[in-house]
Formats: sequence, structure tokens, C-alpha cells
Amino acid sequence: MGTLYNQSTQTDKRRDLRNHATRSERLLWSQLKNKQVSGFKFRRQHGVGPYIIDFYCPEAKLAIEIDGSSHDSEEARKNDERRQVFIEEFNIRFLRFSDTELFENMNKVIEKIKEELNRVLS
Repeated sequence: MGTLYNQSTQTDKRRDLRNHATRSERLLWSQLKNKQVSGFKFRRQHGVGPYIIDFYCPEAKLAIEIDGSSHDSEEARKNDERRQVFIEEFNIRFLRFSDTELFENMNKVIEKIKEELNRVLS
């Protein structure tokens, strides 16, 4: 397969996704950047194989996806499931949150992320 992470063919797309982040992605990034959550470094719009995940913590091998309304259709759910199965084959764990979860209770989202990160430490 060649390079698994951040393939050069995705560079422009990853940059575009970072520059045009959704409101929910910007909100979560403000909490994840600069090792604010349990001292773990996160990357945003990180490539794994042919896919790009919203946030990725390499040390914990943890992917975080924010699902807005574009993920509501049956086809989108099937695509998300296919992506997730592929990425999980590389021992990367997933957390998914909806836009609504982020906007209504950011503290709860951060606590769930911390719980998952703590599993890596134990």
C-alpha cells in the first residue's frame, strides 16, 4: 500500500478541510490543540490510507469523528461504517460525536475522550 498516513495525494484536500472546518470541528479543536486533553497531542484532518479523519491522536491511536447532518443518510452511514472498519484494521480506535453532542455538552465529550485516552495509560 505504501504510505499509510498522510499520503501526498491528499495534502491539498487535508489543507482545504483544515481551512474550511465546520463550526463543530473548530469548537472541538479549540479543546484538543496544544495537548490540553490529558497531555496528548492531536492532529486534525489526518490521512489514514485513502481516508481523512477529523482528529487523530497518534500516541493513543485514537480517531475522533464529528458527524454533522451530512452523515444522516443511509448511504453516508454505510460509507462511515466502511471507513471505520478499514481504519480499525490498523488498531486505531474510534470515537464518534454528533454536532449536537458537542454544542449541548462539550464537557461530556471531553470527558469521554479523556476516558478513552486513560485506557491507553492503563
